[in-house]
Amino acid sequence: MLEHVLVLSAYLFSIGIYGLVTSRNMVRALMCLELLLNAVNINFITFSDFFDNRQLKGNIFSIFVIAIAAAEAAIGLAN
Repeated sequence: MLEHVLVLSAYLFSIGIYGLVTSRNMVRALMCLELLLNAVNINFITFSDFFDNRQLKGNIFSIFVIAIAAAEAAIGLAN
């Protein structure tokens, strides 16, 4: 199960990197940045569940990343 989730995360991360490098549109770049952050969130939660399922460190970091992503989306779309 761990390998499947990590492959999904790597796939999302690679799509985000490719889209971020090749995009000329700011909205598309923000969407690709969101894909990168979602891949990181998947890794945080997967490793937290796999290695330390009694503590919620990965889930807490994931909530912080989601808050940062919401802030950057609000600032990016306000321009």
